[in-house]
Amino acid sequence: MILRLFAALLAAFTFFGPTESRAEMPIFSEQNGLAIGGYDVVAFFDEQHAMRGNSAHALMWKGVVWHFATAGNQARFEANPRAYAPVFGGYCAYAMARGYLAAGNPELWVIEDGELFLLNNSAAHGLWQQDATALNEIARENWPSVLRK
Repeated sequence: MILRLFAALLAAFTFFGPTESRAEMPIFSEQNGLAIGGYDVVAFFDEQHAMRGNSAHALMWKGVVWHFATAGNQARFEANPRAYAPVFGGYCAYAMARGYLAAGNPELWVIEDGELFLLNNSAAHGLWQQDATALNEIARENWPSVLRK
């Protein structure tokens, strides 16, 4: 019994990391329950553009439904969702740096150091690109405590 409990705790620690938990890392979704508006997060990396997913290639992860353009993209996400999921759960990275929440727009995005960041509007997108390193550092300090404000 104790050995099984230890194994479960070890698995949770390995999967979520030392400070992460499902409660701390929500994924932004609209009322329809789709992560990032139904866009295929793998396509940002592989196709280098925003591409809508298809409900024929869908799965549930972190309490929301993710759509993918192809079965291959779905399989890649299933194999390593954290490699493709947007930073800050799909909330606007610039707003996070400023200490508030705003929806991320999948049409306004940046990939930096292998991570996907969504921005809310073209002004936020431009400001993020001007000083991404500093803003990213501030945003990470605010995440996830900004969720409790």
